[in-house]
Amino acid sequence: MFHTVEINRIEELESYRLTWHHLLAQTRYASFFQTFEWLRIYWRHFGEGQRLRTLIVYRGGEPIGIVPLVVRTESTRAGNVRTLTYPLHGWGSFYGSIGREPGSTMHSVVRHLQTSRRDWDLLDLRWQRLDADLNHTPRALRAADWSPLCGEWSRVAMVDLPGDWDEYLATRGTKIRGEIRRNLRRVEEQPGVTFERIRPASAAEGDGDPHLAEYDECVELARRTWQAASVDGTTLSHPSVAGFLRETHVAAARAGALDMALVRHHGRLVAFGYNYHHDGRVGGIRMGYDPDYRPMGMGNYLYAASLRDSIERGDTEFDLGPGGLEHKQTWLTRLVPSLRFTHYAAISPRAQLLWLKHRLLDGRRPTFPTRPSQLAV
Repeated sequence: MFHTVEINRIEELESYRLTWHHLLAQTRYASFFQTFEWLRIYWRHFGEGQRLRTLIVYRGGEPIGIVPLVVRTESTRAGNVRTLTYPLHGWGSFYGSIGREPGSTMHSVVRHLQTSRRDWDLLDLRWQRLDADLNHTPRALRAADWSPLCGEWSRVAMVDLPGDWDEYLATRGTKIRGEIRRNLRRVEEQPGVTFERIRPASAAEGDGDPHLAEYDECVELARRTWQAASVDGTTLSHPSVAGFLRETHVAAARAGALDMALVRHHGRLVAFGYNYHHDGRVGGIRMGYDPDYRPMGMGNYLYAASLRDSIERGDTEFDLGPGGLEHKQTWLTRLVPSLRFTHYAAISPRAQLLWLKHRLLDGRRPTFPTRPSQLAV
């Protein structure tokens, strides 16, 4: 009844583009990172040294799910290990199977991995959002007698957006609420300050304008901020990823997933928030502001103006982006864990060494994670 097809060349996936789009529209908490267009660009820039293993699950001849996976060599305390994982590579907060039936999809995928040639030591399914996966991944692994260890990959600062700005402010403490209002008033009373939100409709809807002039302004401003000194190579202005980010920027605009928040002072860009959005959910990618404008509280103003504008647009959720949780406490309404489910190949000595470390030293649990309402605190 169920049948799984494996595709190892990105060129072969082109024929599945429409199927991919159809299944993505049915995916719970989907994001731009799960689109075929993003994977194609990612693979063009970072595919060297990795093996693509995209699994398409059929039931009765109809595709019901897609699971893009990659095999890459990673350095660990036990030495280099071949890791089978999702291709997100830390660009966003969450990833997972594509389609509305993650349970049937993941069970079929795990059965396929059991019977196909093993080219990995570690199956490490990271960036899992529990209220999207609904525990289907660990259930599928356990059904195959692959008892996974569950761990927390990261914690994501999330803002649940109500229907009204004052309603959101009411969730903040009295002191913080007053500071937000004073900051908004102080900045907006400055002559020449403007806030702009760029969110083009898709090319299919007759738009898809990437606003490259504004994007280039954001890149130039990033060079004048702390981002210029970043050593992780993932900022908008870093030469090693500039081509990748610009290409994904154009693709996001064509898909109707681009979101930019721009603050200007007498026409000069002084702060930006660079995001993707999908189905009312905004995912923060990078932000920055001119250090000369720090005394004005420009960073806080950017957060406040962006959240207020999102509420007015009807957005429901704002992922404040990677890192810096201490600076996001003012704004977040909950911390959402990004989980990982890990299976260690029994006949791989390095994988078993890692199992001992993760199980005994790091305290990761071979159990199902807690329900979403308890994890998302």
